[in-house]
Amino acid sequence: MTEKNTSPKFISLTEASKMKDGTRITFIPGLQAIYAEALKNICYVKKIPIIRVLHPFMGLDKETGKDRQSELFSLTSQTSLPTMLHNEERPRNVWIEQLALAENIGSSDRICLIPDNYKERVDMFGLCAIILGEDGLVWNMRILSDSPLARKYGYSDDASSKAPKKMGEIISLINSQLKSQEKIGSKYLIGSSLSALDIYWATISMTVLPASPEIMPKTKQNEGMLFAFEGISQIPEIKEALSDKILLHRDYIMKTYCETPAILGGDPL
Repeated sequence: MTEKNTSPKFISLTEASKMKDGTRITFIPGLQAIYAEALKNICYVKKIPIIRVLHPFMGLDKETGKDRQSELFSLTSQTSLPTMLHNEERPRNVWIEQLALAENIGSSDRICLIPDNYKERVDMFGLCAIILGEDGLVWNMRILSDSPLARKYGYSDDASSKAPKKMGEIISLINSQLKSQEKIGSKYLIGSSLSALDIYWATISMTVLPASPEIMPKTKQNEGMLFAFEGISQIPEIKEALSDKILLHRDYIMKTYCETPAILGGDPL
């Protein structure tokens, strides 16, 4: 597992691409890039030792004028964060493939994060899709305001104006699911045990419901992002949909199953 310290080692993408063994995941030191953080939590639950790789920033290198993500694109045919490399297998860049790989390579004595029960599996992947997939919660969060990242995800004035309502509807669905599960005495979003859905939602929920420093510490690199998450939590459509149940579920999952406080590297504040 990752060593319990605030300064984990990061290797270069070049070094990671040449390795033939080990699970390598790209991160930005000090920044809780939310998909990378969710994948890190999945790997933590599955007891998968990870090697942290420096994910290249967007844009052109000021000295060379070259695209800083050209090596990543050459390796994976895309530039999104995180990229997951395992042994000599092909890179995984989509959450559903990363989850399948983690489930396959994880310790055999750990929790199965993809349910054997097919009805529960349908529910899990369906809810994951509206959180993580195209036009889901994170997708709409990224187009709330104009930016280079927002334009990568199809920003327009029209799409941006619709995003808060969509995000509120998704949060309300999660809240309704928690209410239904509470009636059968379950602390989890589906079934009676932990699934990948719990890990993904608990991690992603930090974008709309900021977590305490005991879960997500502040760094020089993530200070602006945490401030932005505070602002998102106050958008009327989102604030109205949030509930104590979502907070309690998030804190229970993170503190019970994930490494907290999160180890980000970077420069702690």
